[in-house]
Amino acid sequence: MNYGRENLSKKKKDMTGSKVGKKVGLTVVKAVLICLLVLIVAGGCAGYGIVKGLIDSAPDISNMNVAPTASATYIYDQTGNPIQKLTEPTSNRTLVKIADIPLDLQHAVVAIEDERFYQHNGIDIRGIIRAGLIGVTSGHFSEGASTITQQLLKNNVFTDWVTETNLIEKFKRKFQEQYLAVKLEESMTKEQILEDYLNTINLGAGAYGVQAAAHRYFNKDVSELTLSESTVLAGISQNPTAYNPILYPSNNADRRKVVLEKMVEQEYITQEQMDEALADDVYSRIQKTDSETEQTSVYTYYVDALIDQVMDDLQTELGYSYLQAYKALYSGGLKVYSAQDDAIQQICDEEFANPANYPSFVQTGLDYALSIQQKDGEVLSYDTNDLLTYFQENGEPDFNLLFDDDDTARAYAQQYKQSVLKSGDTVLTERVSLIPQPQASVVIMDQSTGFVKAIVGGRGRKEASLTLNRATSTRRQPGSTFKIVSTYAPAIDSAGMTLATVFDDEPYAYTTGVEVKNWDSYNQYKGMTTIRDAITNSVNVVAVKCLTQITPRLGFDYAEKFGISTLYDDVNLDVRQPLALGGITDGVVNKELTAAFATIANKGQYNKPKFYTKIEDVDGNTLIDNSPVSTTVIKDTTAFLLTSAMQDVVTRGTASGINLGEMAVAGKTGTTDDYRNIWFVGYTPYYTCGIWGGYDNNDELPEGDIYHTYSKVLWNSIMTRIHAELPAMQFEVPANIVKTTVCRKSGKLAIPGVCSNDPRGSQAYEEYFVSGTEPTESCDLHVAVSVCSKTGLLATSTCPSFNKICIKRPAGSEGTTEDSNYAPPYQTCPGHTVIEQIDDLLGGDKEKESESETEAPQEGEAPPDQNGGGENPGDPGENGQNGEDGGVPPENGGGDAGQEVPQQ
Repeated sequence: MNYGRENLSKKKKDMTGSKVGKKVGLTVVKAVLICLLVLIVAGGCAGYGIVKGLIDSAPDISNMNVAPTASATYIYDQTGNPIQKLTEPTSNRTLVKIADIPLDLQHAVVAIEDERFYQHNGIDIRGIIRAGLIGVTSGHFSEGASTITQQLLKNNVFTDWVTETNLIEKFKRKFQEQYLAVKLEESMTKEQILEDYLNTINLGAGAYGVQAAAHRYFNKDVSELTLSESTVLAGISQNPTAYNPILYPSNNADRRKVVLEKMVEQEYITQEQMDEALADDVYSRIQKTDSETEQTSVYTYYVDALIDQVMDDLQTELGYSYLQAYKALYSGGLKVYSAQDDAIQQICDEEFANPANYPSFVQTGLDYALSIQQKDGEVLSYDTNDLLTYFQENGEPDFNLLFDDDDTARAYAQQYKQSVLKSGDTVLTERVSLIPQPQASVVIMDQSTGFVKAIVGGRGRKEASLTLNRATSTRRQPGSTFKIVSTYAPAIDSAGMTLATVFDDEPYAYTTGVEVKNWDSYNQYKGMTTIRDAITNSVNVVAVKCLTQITPRLGFDYAEKFGISTLYDDVNLDVRQPLALGGITDGVVNKELTAAFATIANKGQYNKPKFYTKIEDVDGNTLIDNSPVSTTVIKDTTAFLLTSAMQDVVTRGTASGINLGEMAVAGKTGTTDDYRNIWFVGYTPYYTCGIWGGYDNNDELPEGDIYHTYSKVLWNSIMTRIHAELPAMQFEVPANIVKTTVCRKSGKLAIPGVCSNDPRGSQAYEEYFVSGTEPTESCDLHVAVSVCSKTGLLATSTCPSFNKICIKRPAGSEGTTEDSNYAPPYQTCPGHTVIEQIDDLLGGDKEKESESETEAPQEGEAPPDQNGGGENPGDPGENGQNGEDGGVPPENGGGDAGQEVPQQ
């Protein structure tokens, strides 16, 4: 060994260096460890911060309802049975309690979706590990590990998960979902979670939740589902499109078998139960239900009208915006109680479908829509007006969309389609609707409440929801029905007139100079006419004279009080003389005109026509109470007097074909120029019914009684059946109504032996009056004149004579009327010689007697120069007369609806 100084010094140096190296190395290690510790602490703090941030930013579910919030609205009938479901595509669900969901369905969903649902605390750790291992080994992380609790949160709390664009967003949502799942299970039972989940899930075909799906696929309540049917639904939720049992029954069958196997494996059912379920031909029932559902999915006209009214009321009464009202109606789970009477509606539907109630020759109307995509991608749309214009501009100027048969209509539609299609174009949609013509609509109201009991918006099959409703939206000219609303109601109610007030039915013109014609212009003017007779026989001249006297402004104001909302407050449009005859700019809708007459039937109290009684929210709280709220339009005495006059319309006037036996009926006919519109609006002590008829294109109806009267035929057919089992009733007479015998020509007290001996028959009759308004003066138009039986001139002392009852026309009377024929002679007989007198005494007694009998008619007989007697020569027979409103020329508002009306 070398112990020299040099060697010792070197060794010492080496040892010192080694110690220093070790010390440095230890320091480095310590530093590294410290750094690692710092990183770990920092990472932990950061991780804690991240986790805390994720937790803090998670939705607060402490006061949040995780149950589905969007659910279907149901319309219920008067007995509380659901008759129509209203939904948005994602809100077609009906909430049910877990107790109403079969255990087989609960177990089927748990077995296939979350087999450890009843054991885990919201997160299935075993499921997560299993999904991770499968992902690592297969390279595909497609195995699901979400629990039912997580899926409930995903669907009802994290509703925007479909918009996640990256892994960070997905991780954040997944972490919060798992965290909240644990929290949720601390506050809710498994049954509550499962209930919400089963009410939430998308089960295809637009059905959300098990109740909606049960009805969609099996047309039954969820509580009635069998094991076989339950497993069909349980198999859908993983992929609602691919496993849709209507579109892809084989896919669903494969999935359903897996569900059953899982249920056997987890001991929810036995193998025998599985085999029995697999043997069930469940898919044939589904296809049958789907076919029936498609046929009944179109809303009725009544539901259409109800939806429109609910939408309006949610906005006007609750202050909703249009979008809020729409969301509430289609996804708010509302309960709307309809005012419809099923029995009355069925009668209306059946009578509208009965060909016997219409003209035998039925034409076809065409409604057309076409949408095409051109080669460059532009989409073009065409409709009925485009088709109409095309043919009118290409050789058929009289083309009017009316055809003698369906095949011809289809051929025109095909020809038009070919005219607009170009090479490379693709037809996206095409609709050819064939509509029977002429058309009709009906509205039936309970006048005491305003509730609409039934409507039909058109004859023929209804092919779509929320389409043209002729009962509630189509505006047509009302004709003479409007005389009651605009003229005679205000005249009697506030202008001091009575049913005995007389006007001279004589040649007359509007202030514009246009002549006012009566509908029966082939007969002469009747002369002095009471308001009662003017209503009974629909005399146009009297109506216009009456409105002129009370002023069109008063008539307009009353029409609006009666609920007519389609008028224009303008002296150049509707505040003018043609208003008396229904000559208005835009016409009226049946619903409003019927409500106006219902006001008269309801003793002058107006009720807005209503299609529902109340609306409740999803919890049963009343949102809108639609109970009747009446407003006074006319006095009850005015209503009774109008009713009495309109009873005459039915018994001896223009609606004499109407007959309900012993039941009291009052009403008014109405037609417009060339019979483009025919109306009958009438009522009983029970119901008010309005019928409109005409062509959709406003063409004139052909000649023939059935074309001009089928509105009355429909009315009588419907109302006869409605009242068949109802006790006959008469209209109630107010206490302060009195009767007085008056003269039909003067409206004053009748003079016995004078007014009663009018050559046309007695003109004395009993009239109703409000006490205190009856006349006090005697008739001053009838006069008894001594007339020579030889010459018919005023008799002298030498003439054989008799007393003749004549009419003195009032000063200022114009033209020739029926009364003109009964004016007193204006010349005096020159007298007779003594020889003529002696001859009469000796041999002319019998001849004189014969002449006297001929020339001096007795009470009720016709004069020798008249063709028959009766109080109303030319009155309609049992089938009535029509076209009574032809006196409104188009240029005065009585023509086509929507036509421009020139200034007065």
